[in-house]
Parts: sequence; structure tokens; C-alpha cells
Amino acid sequence: MVSFDHREPGTDPAAWTTFLAGVGAATVDLAGVGSVVVVAPHPDDETLGAGGLIATAADAGTPVHVLLVTAGEGSHPDSPTTTPDALVTRRRAEFRAALGTLHPAASATELTVPDGGLREHRDELRRALAARLAGAARPTLVVAPWRGDGHRDHRIAGEVAEELVAATPGTALLSYPVWTWHWDTPDAPAAPWERARVLPLDAAVRDRKARALAAYPSQTEPLSPAPGDEAVVDDRHAAHHLRAEEWYFVPDPATDDADADADADADATLADATVPSSRSRASFDEHYARKPEGWDFDGSWYERRKRAVTLAALPRERFRSALELGCATGVLTAALTERADAVLGTDIAAAPLDRARRRAPAARFEQAAFPAEWPAGRWDLVVLSEVGYYLSADDLDRTVDRVLGSLDDDGVLVTCHWRHPDDEAVSDGDTVDARIGARWPRPRLVHHVEDDFVLSVFPGPDVRSVARTEGLAP
Repeated sequence: MVSFDHREPGTDPAAWTTFLAGVGAATVDLAGVGSVVVVAPHPDDETLGAGGLIATAADAGTPVHVLLVTAGEGSHPDSPTTTPDALVTRRRAEFRAALGTLHPAASATELTVPDGGLREHRDELRRALAARLAGAARPTLVVAPWRGDGHRDHRIAGEVAEELVAATPGTALLSYPVWTWHWDTPDAPAAPWERARVLPLDAAVRDRKARALAAYPSQTEPLSPAPGDEAVVDDRHAAHHLRAEEWYFVPDPATDDADADADADADATLADATVPSSRSRASFDEHYARKPEGWDFDGSWYERRKRAVTLAALPRERFRSALELGCATGVLTAALTERADAVLGTDIAAAPLDRARRRAPAARFEQAAFPAEWPAGRWDLVVLSEVGYYLSADDLDRTVDRVLGSLDDDGVLVTCHWRHPDDEAVSDGDTVDARIGARWPRPRLVHHVEDDFVLSVFPGPDVRSVARTEGLAP
């Protein structure tokens, strides 16, 4: 997940202007489009990301419907002068005024998902979008946030839109960036500019977009001079969106193919629409494109201490063959090579494995998306650290079954998971730990719980306590 602060200056809009001049993207053509459906996680996203497209559709007589997911009540969490409830009323009124400026005939559905809570309510958006697409004039253009935009609600909205468009004939998708302009850099861009599309905006459309954005004073102006009341979309940030063109991304065909291979039956996908899916390979690829080291495994005292606790929890001094699932850049893998004769690390993404190989030359590494892709071999140590909550419930169960099927009788599964919220996670550490514990056929050997993480050691049938193994206890 991208970490950024909207109060920081962010990337200079002029730097993007120079970069965009050389992109050479194909032009968005709305001719022949039967209807447009725009997904806006928060009031003003529809204007920032797609206001020019909405206004252009209005001029062409193309019907537009906007799905507003949240009321954006979390925009000023530290404000001393307003409350989330007051912002709900204010921002919904601003949304209606802005949409009327862009497209007077546009319609809208206003969902009641909590701001910042779309991950837990993705099925609500999925149902609303599926219902809207079912009755929309074809061909239908769906416009939604780019899932790599760096905000959790934007990611979930983008994923839901991609999934439904892929499963719905007669629809196409354009994804818009909002916060990408702020945190990304044209010197080493993470956004997929090879898949960019551009929509030129004439002067009249640009004027309507500017007036629509001005209809959001709760976002474009400070609520008061007090700290916590700063503008969310200040002039510098607005400059990214008030260009003479709008920029979009089209879906990655390779990702579409991979998704089709993973679940070829689109009808089954829609039937299971309310079940959260595992985090995708593409989302991890996007993460490592932004942060090649992944997380601060080396510098963070939390990470170093957690590794020490994990290694201390191992019930044997030495293991024959260890498997680390989701090894990332190999920091824990390197430590495991000092405790096991052979170590294999796997990760869903290819990028971190290059670093892992350099960091832990004594280990082997394979790119694999478990549980579907499972390495051959038998293990007396399997480590699942900080990745279980990226799996759907079904994939987590299948992973446990895979471990049980390849673990020696004297082997152990060690799991360790963060207990605080994670914007990219499908579930949480406590849920993962409890689900594995319910599925594992024997009681835990170790169960360590603290505020930050939960760690468990699940034993095979021949594993005894350290004291009994050492002959110190009967």
C-alpha cells in the first residue's frame, strides 16, 4: 500500500506535464458508447478523475450514471470544527451540485458505505454495480479508480469494476488516477503508462470541470485556519486534474488472462461475488514497482524484533528442510538458512525474488502463487509470516491442507501475523490465526499474542515440547 500525506506538496504538476507530452497514448473516443457508469469512492472523485469525460458525454447526449460509494466523511479526521456526521450532509450536497454542473441529466446512486470501509463492504458495491450494468444501454463504458492509486477505497473500487467488466459482455473499462499524481514520480513511474489513454477536453468542458470542482469547498478550501482543517485538494493538487486532457488506463490483457485461468467460469465468479478474493499478483507487482524493498524489513525495530521472536519460537535448533511461503525480499529466509539444511522461499511476485537471491544465496527461490502453485517436496518446517490475511478464506483453508499434505510428522507450521488494520489485506491477523487453529488437527505448541502480532506454532503428530525432547521433563 502506498503511504502518502495529502498535506505534503507531492509531485510538481509541471513535472508531469513534461512527462505526459511524451506518452503518446491513444485517444478516448466516446462515439458509439451507449451509456457511461462512473464509480466514485468519495464525493469529488468523479470530478477529479472523470469530470471532463462526464461533461463530454453530456454534450454528446450520452446517459451517465454515477455510483457514489461513500459520503467522504473521513476527509478531515483531525478537524476541531466539524464532525463526520456534518461532513456527510455537506459532501453529499456538494456531490449533487458538482454532478449537475458536469451533466445536468446525469443520475446517481448514493451508497452508504463508511468512508475507508469499502474493503469490508465490497459486496455492496458489487451488487450495485452489477445491477446498474444489467440495465445499462450497450456498449457500456465503466469508469472507475485505478486500483493502484494508493487509497484503499480506490483499490477495492477498481478491483470490483475490473472483475465485473471482465464478466459482463458489452462493457469496457477505463481506470482513472487521483492520488497517483501526488505520490508517483515521472522519473520512475509506477503507473502503467504503456496502457494509458487520453481524453482531450475543449475549453467549455474544462470550464465546467473547474466549476464542478469549485462546488466542493469542503475539499478545496480550508475549513478554518486551525490545524486539521487544511484543504484536501489544494491548488497544487487541483492542477493535476484541471489539464487540457484527462488520463486513464485500460486493463492489462495479461492480468485478464491470468484471472481467466484462475477462474474461467465467469458465471461462477458472479455467483460468488460476495466472497472476497485473494489479493492479486498484479497488486503485489504494483507494490514492488513502487517500493522495491517491499517493507522496511531491515530498518524497522518492529520487524527485527518480530523475526527474533519467530526464530525463538522454533521448537528445534535445526531443521532438515524449510519452506517459507511469501518470502518477499528474503530477510527472514536468510535467517532460516542458519537453522535449516535446505530452505526454499516462494513469493507470488517475481521482483522481490531477485533481491532475495542476493540476500540469501544459500536458499532456493521459486515464484509461486499458493495454494494453486505448490512446490514439490517434504518439509519439517513451514513458515507463513504476514501473508495469510492476503488470502481468501477458501485459499487459506487450501493452503493449510497443502501444508498438512507435505509436512513431515515431526514438522511444524509457524505462522505470524500483524494485528492492526492493513489496507491491502482481505482479512486480519486474528481471523487468520483462529481459522488455521480451527483447521489444524492438533493443539498449538506455541500461541503468542501481543498488541502488534499473533504468532502460533502448529505441530505435526510426532512433535513434543522442547523440554520433553531434551529429556528435561517426563
